[in-house]
Amino acid sequence: MTLRPGSLTFLIIAITAFGTPGLTYAQAGPRQVNVYIDSVMAADTNEGTDPRLAPMALKLRGLFGFSTYNLIGHNEGQTDCGKMIAFALPGGKILHVQPRAVDGDMIAMEIILFDGTRPMMTTDLKLRNNGTLIVGGPRYEQGMMIISIGASTGESHPMQAQASATAEATSRQP
Repeated sequence: MTLRPGSLTFLIIAITAFGTPGLTYAQAGPRQVNVYIDSVMAADTNEGTDPRLAPMALKLRGLFGFSTYNLIGHNEGQTDCGKMIAFALPGGKILHVQPRAVDGDMIAMEIILFDGTRPMMTTDLKLRNNGTLIVGGPRYEQGMMIISIGASTGESHPMQAQASATAEATSRQP
């Protein structure tokens, strides 16, 4: 993972799994990948959790410890492996997701988060099919924006197929 100097520190939590970048993955022909993005505003305003976030409410509270979670944006898209898809997020952020390959039940992908035209975070990872990656940051006055990134090769939505394993990785500024 690469962070530019002066950028925020990001906490990345893979709700299912992620692996090492830079490997070549086998697949037979182009595969379509469904990508799901939820933008969540977390704060300490004691307003509870948006009911639309029910499938991941316990994870959010356990990982971040805020008292309020509101879904402020939801995006879905479909792309072929090797092709990038872009999502406009609240606050002028832009998220590029490029599935690289599908190998068994793992989806290799590259993710780049931009603040306008400035890249804030770049990472390569493997996410389990129907898995979800949660990116915490950037911080705001009363809390932070949390971005949930889900991917699947079938019809089921990752939020409906949450796995129980959790892995954490913290990236630090150089």
